[in-house]
Amino acid sequence: MKVPFLNLKAQYDSIRDEIENAIQPVLDNTAFAGGPFVAKFEEEFASFCQCKFAIGVSSGTSALWLVLSSLGIGPGDEVITTPNTFIATAEAISFCGATPVFVDIDEHTYTLNPELLERSITPKTKVIVPVHLYGQTADMDPIMEVARAHGLFVIEDACQAHGAEYKGHRAGSIGDAGCFSFYPGKNLGAYGEAGAVVTNNAELAEKVRMLRDHGQSRKYYHSIIGWNARMDGIQGAVLSVKLKYLTIWNEVRRKNAQLYNNLLANTPYVVTPIEADYARHVYHIYAIQVQDRDLFITKLKARDIYCGIHYPIPIHLQDAYKFLGYQKGSFPIAEKCAERIISLPLFPELSREQIEQVCNEIMCFLDSGLAQKHL
Repeated sequence: MKVPFLNLKAQYDSIRDEIENAIQPVLDNTAFAGGPFVAKFEEEFASFCQCKFAIGVSSGTSALWLVLSSLGIGPGDEVITTPNTFIATAEAISFCGATPVFVDIDEHTYTLNPELLERSITPKTKVIVPVHLYGQTADMDPIMEVARAHGLFVIEDACQAHGAEYKGHRAGSIGDAGCFSFYPGKNLGAYGEAGAVVTNNAELAEKVRMLRDHGQSRKYYHSIIGWNARMDGIQGAVLSVKLKYLTIWNEVRRKNAQLYNNLLANTPYVVTPIEADYARHVYHIYAIQVQDRDLFITKLKARDIYCGIHYPIPIHLQDAYKFLGYQKGSFPIAEKCAERIISLPLFPELSREQIEQVCNEIMCFLDSGLAQKHL
């Protein structure tokens, strides 16, 4: 039985008629860039995130960059985040002209370790960007406490955490703003590129709206220098349809993750993910740790089981960020996880039989003489 890492077509097939019915009015009204279908989704997504405002933009990367720009972050400023994330988090900081400053992660949740935060703050620090990784929020209370004590902004990178919760609060609603990606493979995925900023700050929301649309306060009246980072109308319509299913899909993800946990419980050489006491995890990624990842992935692929790696090289060790001067050993927990993490197949349409197949093949491999030799 083939087990893909992701199956976007299965989800599309389940809502095909609704999607086609939602897209046709966009075409009929030629509302292609921004417009009423984006505005409708913005209202719905703000409510979902327990926020007053949502601003649809062109990608999660744009969302991060636009918020930082709206806060006036620029050359000479420092922004604290984690090295264990997709590079877009750091790119947004860099494209503002600011400097990313990394803090190591908690070894159990893979998110920013609040206990290490204080020591990284300098007079140049302006923002903290905790990353809600794999579908689980960072530990926000201590992060917010440190930020408020030092007068810092907090921008939640919630690009992998649509519907995740921290002590009953939705991801994106806790800091000064939250940034989401709707890349097709996300829990709430567009049919192309799209993203959003959510916030309770009216002034910040208005600034992001202007920046995403060439700095316009109204058409051809440019109050500030902006950029083109609008969401298109088709994505707004698609996302409105899919948002109705997100809570159900997240619950199925949670059940699938629990099945993995049960089947892999007490399996030697495998560390399964945990759900922190404060969190409601939505399992964008089901990441386990193993010791010989390359061999592990090769053997599973030979059995038609396809896995991913999120992420093999921490940002501070990427060639693009050599200029920051970090070395191997700078962030030992992030580095260890980067060497051991494997993302197993997990999506709402994944069947129980497929999950059982994945777990059976893992255990067969671990029981083999080859595995014992290498592990």
